[in-house]
Amino acid sequence: MGKNRLEAFSDGVLAIIITIMVLEMKVPHGETLDVLMPLLPVFLCYVLSFVYVGIYWNNHHHMLHTLRQASGAILWANLHLLFWLSLFPFATGWMGENHFAPLPTALYGVVLLMAAVAYLILQRFIIAAEGERSALRQAVGRDWKGKASLFAYVAGIGASLLWPWLSQTLYVLVALLWMIPDRRIERVIQHREP
Repeated sequence: MGKNRLEAFSDGVLAIIITIMVLEMKVPHGETLDVLMPLLPVFLCYVLSFVYVGIYWNNHHHMLHTLRQASGAILWANLHLLFWLSLFPFATGWMGENHFAPLPTALYGVVLLMAAVAYLILQRFIIAAEGERSALRQAVGRDWKGKASLFAYVAGIGASLLWPWLSQTLYVLVALLWMIPDRRIERVIQHREP
């Protein structure tokens, strides 16, 4: 199967995820700035999750650019990733509504961790399908950012019950790490094209 349907479906799901997250922010009753203050945690969680979904969309797009054909295994691995990403609205809403309480913060970290693991699984399936000399394999290299992210998520989950602020800091740092444009795939593809 070609990859166009896979890309289109994934883009649609990610757009719906962002839409659901923004719809979870309820409009306050009142016209003063005071009515907005209780919504600040919800808004901050939304911003963080929006950034994460944007990072996944961007990296997913680049990763699929290296793919020639989508196998059944790649389709299932992609659905696995989309499953975890689809839990972002719930985890985001619960954490925001409860003002970064320990258990919602831990669950948010679990969702982040599982989405990262699912992304790595999809990456491995694409490399297996395209071969060890593929553009994606060359671009990924040792993938220190991916490994550091997994470590930070696990540390954040562990810290959440005692120090939720530390968990939040780790989650933000990982997002900042990935917001720096990752041009590995672009460089490999440009180098390979005549």
